[in-house]
Amino acid sequence: MRDEFYMQLSLDKAWEYQGLTYPNPAVGAVVVLEGNILSIEAHQKAGTSHAEVLALLSAYESLSNRSIDFDPYDSHKAHAFLLALPKDFFAQCSIYVTLEPCSHEGKTPSCASLLQSLALHRVVIGTEDPIAGHGGGMKQLEHVTVGVLKKECQALIEPFLIWQKRAFVLFKLAQTTNGRIGGGYLSSQASLTHVHQLREVCDTLLIGGNTVRVDRPTLDCRFIQAQAPDVKIYAKEDNLDREIPLFTVENRRVEVITRLDFLETPSFVLVEGGEGMLKALQEKIDWMLIYQTPKLSTNNLTYNTTMNLHFLYQDKKDKDLMIWSKKIGH
Repeated sequence: MRDEFYMQLSLDKAWEYQGLTYPNPAVGAVVVLEGNILSIEAHQKAGTSHAEVLALLSAYESLSNRSIDFDPYDSHKAHAFLLALPKDFFAQCSIYVTLEPCSHEGKTPSCASLLQSLALHRVVIGTEDPIAGHGGGMKQLEHVTVGVLKKECQALIEPFLIWQKRAFVLFKLAQTTNGRIGGGYLSSQASLTHVHQLREVCDTLLIGGNTVRVDRPTLDCRFIQAQAPDVKIYAKEDNLDREIPLFTVENRRVEVITRLDFLETPSFVLVEGGEGMLKALQEKIDWMLIYQTPKLSTNNLTYNTTMNLHFLYQDKKDKDLMIWSKKIGH
């Protein structure tokens, strides 16, 4: 049961960055010494240090009472620093990681090779890396336990598996506790900021023509001062007012489309829309992300459709409840 406890901590941390690590998977890691938790970390952004590396750096600070003097997200500096430590520095520590440590080298060095050199007491892994050519990390390691909370760890990386083959389609919606939508901002600032973080990393923001005509949105990333996403507007006809703010954002492409065949291309597509888009995309949606605010509304706008959902994970963004879910049978 202790292994499950530490792995759940790793999962909880990884879910904080679900989607934000695109095109990498969300991964969490915990370092433990004799039952004491030294660190809980997660991979945060593609091209930066992986979860294991961040957890080990944080554990070093806990054990040494010293702060590192470099950017921990610089994976090459982080690996070099950890490899320069005394060989037995982490010898009594165990690391729990939701996904098999990477054996290949890309923008970052191999985590499996790092763990092999550090020779930890135990390496506990949630699930194997399912991508062909990415596995083999476990074979480099000793004292490995695999399959702790495997089902939960596999659910965590489902988006990663989908966007290897085609578009992963995430439909975002915000609603009151009594299921009402629209009428201006419903969500907390924390939820709005999270949406802007997802917009920054997605390949395409997909919206419906009616949303553009009625809401006249901007759909940028101003809350995080980041580049706005490219937008595709799914509409039967292109009769849209080009003075609507979303058309005037610099360095973004806006395209009006009548077909959804672009979803066959591996990518991350974030959908924001109302009932019309939800119905139009019912067969294309992989996951839904629901921000439920603790408000009641007399607004009559709602999603008049039926869909059975399986809740994957829930967290809080300030006062809002954030629910990751997928369609049953999808």
